[in-house]
Amino acid sequence: MKFLRQTFESFRFAWQALRSNLLRTMLSLLGVTIGIFAIIAVFTLVDSLEGSIRTSLSFIGDKVVYVQKMPWSFGGEYQWWKFFQRPEPKYSEYKFLSERLENAKAVVAMSFKGRVTVKRENNSMSSLIQGTTLDYNVISDVPIENGRYFTQQEIDVARNVAIIGSDVAENLFPGEDPIGKTFKISGLNFTVIGVQRKKGESLLNVGGNPDIKCLIPYGAFAKMFNSINPNLTITVKGYDTDEGLLELESEIRGLLRTRRGLRPVQDDNFAINRPEAAAQAIGGIFAVLTVAGWVIGGFSILIGGFGIANIMFVSVKERTNIIGIQKSLGAKNYVILFQFLFEAVLLSLVGGLAGIFLVYLLSFMSLGSLELVLSANNIALGLGVSSAIGIISGIVPAFSAARLDPVIAIRAK
Repeated sequence: MKFLRQTFESFRFAWQALRSNLLRTMLSLLGVTIGIFAIIAVFTLVDSLEGSIRTSLSFIGDKVVYVQKMPWSFGGEYQWWKFFQRPEPKYSEYKFLSERLENAKAVVAMSFKGRVTVKRENNSMSSLIQGTTLDYNVISDVPIENGRYFTQQEIDVARNVAIIGSDVAENLFPGEDPIGKTFKISGLNFTVIGVQRKKGESLLNVGGNPDIKCLIPYGAFAKMFNSINPNLTITVKGYDTDEGLLELESEIRGLLRTRRGLRPVQDDNFAINRPEAAAQAIGGIFAVLTVAGWVIGGFSILIGGFGIANIMFVSVKERTNIIGIQKSLGAKNYVILFQFLFEAVLLSLVGGLAGIFLVYLLSFMSLGSLELVLSANNIALGLGVSSAIGIISGIVPAFSAARLDPVIAIRAK
């Protein structure tokens, strides 16, 4: 109980000391404020970017590999001339893989055609048309808000049915329930069987923005577009382990090389791409941003720490007489130490809270499709760094105050 009372008294002394020198307090916490703002702002930006990118990547699936003609590139020279003569993946190869792969949860064939005009009566808009096979909802997120997904029969007979995005529904069927109604894609009638939940803008519309997309059976897509748009992607979902995914890649490579009659000395004439490669490339950029934030913020915090230490030494000198009186009345060394240490920590915490508050205000700024979110972890990090700076900056002045001789301190002027 006595310890708690002394702790409370130490906080009260610290608060009174900070209030009595308000201008000096504000100037000393400026460096800490700027440092914490720089660090937490960068962390908040990185976390928000990662969250937005992960949300975008969820629409192209997790633990998924893409069998395509060209490999993805994330920097460096792209030697496209090595891949230009490769054959396009074929629907027959999709069937071949789907029948033989043992380490796959799902195998899907899909193809895209952009800037296609879709119409219903006097309403029209430009849409992204995606033809796909049945298991597309296994490898990717297809949030149906209204209606249903494809049936096996609809895929098998290439029926003219469509799952449309929210923007397509709003533009072609304003104020109506589109389920069961028809619209035209390239002059052909398609019946709406489902409407996807609105995604909104995102940093990366990987695989196309689902809000403007029309999903249709691959057979229907092929009849309309394959003569002018032969590009086909074979997408394979693996099991939820990295080892299983590596086995799946090896199995795909072996089967496809056999199918295409490649000799052992020949290179692959296809590419196996993974979304994780994109995430890793972007993660490298985030790591650089994080280091930059620590460096910039670290210099500011260092300056702020020296400022706090300097002020604490001044404070000890100003209150030497009071320290002598306290010790002569029986105050222990740790009580004096706590008074000055709490003052340094409180000063640093106020600076840290000011920096965090500035980041919070920054989160209300409009950055297009990027939404800044100040997380509890980043708030805790800011407060933790502030407390550490306060302890480091105040420990030496606090020790010097605690070790003062009461007789000499009382006589100090």
